[in-house]
Amino acid sequence: MTTVSVPAGWPATEEEARAVQDELRAAVVFDEPGPPPGTGRVTGVDVAYDDELDVVAAAAVVLDAASLDVVGEATAVGRISFPYVPGLLAFREIPTVLAALDALPCPPGLVVCDGYGLAHPRRFGLASHLGVLTGLPTIGVAKNPFTFTYDEPDTPRGSVSPLLAGSDEVGRALRTRTGVKPVFVSVGHRVTLDNACAHTLALAPEFRLPESTRRADALCRRALKDATTRR
Repeated sequence: MTTVSVPAGWPATEEEARAVQDELRAAVVFDEPGPPPGTGRVTGVDVAYDDELDVVAAAAVVLDAASLDVVGEATAVGRISFPYVPGLLAFREIPTVLAALDALPCPPGLVVCDGYGLAHPRRFGLASHLGVLTGLPTIGVAKNPFTFTYDEPDTPRGSVSPLLAGSDEVGRALRTRTGVKPVFVSVGHRVTLDNACAHTLALAPEFRLPESTRRADALCRRALKDATTRR
């Protein structure tokens, strides 16, 4: 497990964080298809917090995209690096997520975030932010639609409907299990929306959430428990 400090010069105010988003958002790449689903490696990242103890734990779990077997994993723990502000959650998470990715024993391939990319009030969620900083292809797969609207997809697995900000499609509601509530997929960086949805389906052969998210969620919770128990 890697221990992380808040980086020097990290934004401390909402104004500073929004300025960083404005600067980095222009670097997001939308016109690359990304790796083919079911090939190479896919890495899930997730975080868990203990706000009372000022601790955040991040996990990165690398899966073989074809078999979904785990081929590498790493965790990092640090101080919470930014206050809770809706729309700026990436600033609480990125230092530890980057440290977990850096500690992996193998290249991560496509990175799947438990959260948002383009489907974000400022069109720059964690998946986009992380993609621009690392140069990796990234997507966001969220459990809820945040502030956006959508029509229910058809019942069968694989059905989709647009996730809308007004008339703009910022992602898709995707049914990963027949008759079960959809997940909400958005582009992060260097992946098309069609490909992001295809990856999400390939990663969710049995459960609603992608295996990348399920495994990273369990690992970061264990890392947080270990870190806070030692205090």
